[in-house]
Amino acid sequence: MRLDRAACIDDLREIARRRIPRFAFDLVDGGAEGERNLRRNAQAFEEIELTPRYMRDVSQIDTGVTMFGQRFGAPFGMAPIGVLNAFWPGADLMLARLCKAKDIPYTASSAASTPLEALAEAADGNGWFQLYVSGNADVTEGLVSRAEAAGYPVLMVTADVPAAGKRDRDIRNQLAVPFRFTPEVVLQCALNPRWSLTSLRHGTPNVANYADLLQSATSYAEVQKTLITPGFTWEDLKRLRARWKGKLLVKGILHPDDAVQCADIGCDGIVVSNHGGRQVAFGQPTIEALPPIAAALGGRIAVLLDSGIRRGSDTLRAKALGADFTLAGRALAYGVGAGGAMGAERAFDLLSLELNRALGQLGLRSYSDVGQDTLSQAR
Repeated sequence: MRLDRAACIDDLREIARRRIPRFAFDLVDGGAEGERNLRRNAQAFEEIELTPRYMRDVSQIDTGVTMFGQRFGAPFGMAPIGVLNAFWPGADLMLARLCKAKDIPYTASSAASTPLEALAEAADGNGWFQLYVSGNADVTEGLVSRAEAAGYPVLMVTADVPAAGKRDRDIRNQLAVPFRFTPEVVLQCALNPRWSLTSLRHGTPNVANYADLLQSATSYAEVQKTLITPGFTWEDLKRLRARWKGKLLVKGILHPDDAVQCADIGCDGIVVSNHGGRQVAFGQPTIEALPPIAAALGGRIAVLLDSGIRRGSDTLRAKALGADFTLAGRALAYGVGAGGAMGAERAFDLLSLELNRALGQLGLRSYSDVGQDTLSQAR
């Protein structure tokens, strides 16, 4: 299938699956254990019904939204994904540049394959930085200081990784960082020559922001253990809030009480997220966890949502249920995997087209007009 014939994000996923070795594709596509949460995140969106309204003037549609004092062209941005250059070589910079060109935020992962400074430069004012809190306080402070110096206005601390997720696909693939060229990996690379040749030009992907620290790592699980600590507590978050002078988001919130505590500490927003189903295989899809969280916060701080966004209309479902903004990770990554920078643009265009058409079908002229009354009355 050619890029211009891809009708939706699922089509781009299928193109990417055919172009990328299984071990690299599964790194991004896979989820925790039996992948229940991975599947349910997307399925739950489809169960949210919105009510079309007609005979209204929708000749002009405005999808813009203001977040943290900055106006963006669409109500969705790029969620952080680690080691994404293993999925498609150069993916980090392609997506950072896309987000700048399309005027949406790009969230650089602590575990990115590209140094955070280069990603800040590529995003050029549209960059946010996602932080994994390390068990080594000096490592964490080093990342925060670098993000500050690079000019990131938003720090997104990830709270939902007190233990590394068990990803069965990665275990079966014997995933390692740096990659080990086992006979099976060599065969997969031979069957995907475009990925392999492009990878040779770009070099072996790694976790660039921790390059010195992780030289001795032998597995992706070991990398994860270095990036996180089970000892991250509310007291640590308070200290981080006092340390970071910009906007502070907490990613991975799924309980109303945790959301309220983030507001009480002085955070500027939360991200309702289950890590795209990559950390735990149980619990609610994010769209189902969203309404009670939004109700508990009552507008005190910004509410963002990720995990499961596959259609432009999903952003409207999230807005109707209380989210101010959404983040898409896999949806845009599949575009890069399907066709590099052109594929990433195709993914953005598909989401934007669906978003605009959904607003028109709902009889709404702007994203800001979406509210609870947009939901089906059957709810």
